[in-house]
Amino acid sequence: MTSEATRIEVKAPKAPKRFVFVLLDNFTLLSFASAIECLRIANRMAEEELYSWALSGDSQEVITCSAGVRFYLDFPLAELNRDDVVLVCGGVDVQAAATKRMLNWLRREARKGLRMGGLCTAAYVLAKAGLLDGKRATIHWENHDSFIEEFEDVHLTKSVFVIDGNRMTTAGGTSSIDLMLNIIADDHGEKLANAVADQQIYSSIRTDQDTQRLSVPTRIGVRHPKLSQVIQMMESNIEEPISPAVLAREVGMSTRQLERLFRRYLSRSPKRYYMELRLQKARNLLMQTDMTVINVALACGFASPSHFSKCYRAHYNTTPYRERGAHSSRLSV
Repeated sequence: MTSEATRIEVKAPKAPKRFVFVLLDNFTLLSFASAIECLRIANRMAEEELYSWALSGDSQEVITCSAGVRFYLDFPLAELNRDDVVLVCGGVDVQAAATKRMLNWLRREARKGLRMGGLCTAAYVLAKAGLLDGKRATIHWENHDSFIEEFEDVHLTKSVFVIDGNRMTTAGGTSSIDLMLNIIADDHGEKLANAVADQQIYSSIRTDQDTQRLSVPTRIGVRHPKLSQVIQMMESNIEEPISPAVLAREVGMSTRQLERLFRRYLSRSPKRYYMELRLQKARNLLMQTDMTVINVALACGFASPSHFSKCYRAHYNTTPYRERGAHSSRLSV
């Protein structure tokens, strides 16, 4: 029980707002726990039952998260109340979790006008059900490239979380906290949301304007402005790669100076670093989509499948076709 000094005065609702967490197989524990803990702490700080929650899923009894922990469901997929808020929790191999039963259930409940969200990779399932068409959304950065290729009608962003009408999506991890704090602030005021954040030792509350990935200097461990600028240009131009000469000219240096900069800080040439970025995107597309190998090659700036295959094998010690075969079972719906 909180003390009178820490209790946050709020107007108690007539009935608690219920969140139904739909747990997909191999869901990420962190994004789920981050969301549900915000609701628990909000109740505690207000000393009122502002929120309630229930666990559901495409199973009769038990769902296992990607960490191997098992959760007992309160009920399987069932008809919900119009005032319920649905939060689908995704994680590893989300394509396999997008079953016909799950998609049909989501579409049926969405027709009632329910507010629905996808945590971590669950934006994929909402998009597969057609519930994000014409909407702004986000998803974990690792799934960003494949999502763009598959769902052209969704306006994908790199934000930590996105709320667009009655649809909500998060990038995964602790971004669930940012979404829930936003909801709590809208429902009961900033004071309660800040108190919930304070209880979690969460000192930097992010908005939907914040991006999910670390800055280039932080990711590569090098704080050189021109190097960061070149890498950002590379990451933004995978399908149509820019030559080292043009990259160098854009940041006001010679090609030789650019070469030395990459050798000094990253122990590889600009050309090699660029190739690794393109191959990394190609691997994501092969593992997360059903795009043909030819289309993957084109999406990653390779003029021919044979050149793509040669570069891919040199880097990953396997061919794109074998990579696709090894992971094709993940793509079945």
